Amino acid sequence: MVSNPAYRHSIRFAFAPLLAALLCVACTSKAESVAGREKVAHCGATTPSSKSEAGLEQRSLCVDSGLKKHSFTVEMAITSQQQMQGMMFRTELADDKGMLFPFDDVRPASFWMKNTVIPLDIIFVRKDGTIANIAVNTVPYSTDPVPSDGPVAAVLELRGGLTLELGINAGDRVYWSD
Repeated sequence: MVSNPAYRHSIRFAFAPLLAALLCVACTSKAESVAGREKVAHCGATTPSSKSEAGLEQRSLCVDSGLKKHSFTVEMAITSQQQMQGMMFRTELADDKGMLFPFDDVRPASFWMKNTVIPLDIIFVRKDGTIANIAVNTVPYSTDPVPSDGPVAAVLELRGGLTLELGINAGDRVYWSD
């Protein structure tokens, strides 16, 4: 143990910036979460109060395409079982609905369309909420991989062709409610 008081004093000051940085990160996360909720609300999205017909939790989601904002109600595929099932065996998907696959860790992602009856637009979302890439009108029943362009934090599935119709592109920003 160091008995020099001047040394202990300098150690205390050395840790002060680290503590301040950690507190700042905690504040930023909360501020970003609040900002995300506000952006979803400004998009016109309302938080659903019930589970989907499939029993999945639902959330409001907004895609900000510059001057245009698009609101959706998405089913949350959170567990590994829910993510494996995804949109398999569904025969329709409304234009204001979708499914979101949030990941615990940012990573490259790859999806396939096995047992998926309808074409989907698969939107790969980076950690900062920007769209990395979009696979438009994926082929039903295909086992060919549909990969992300780099690491992503979530994947959003919408009705096939909808992103083209709405003008949703890579670089647009995605927000969803907590």
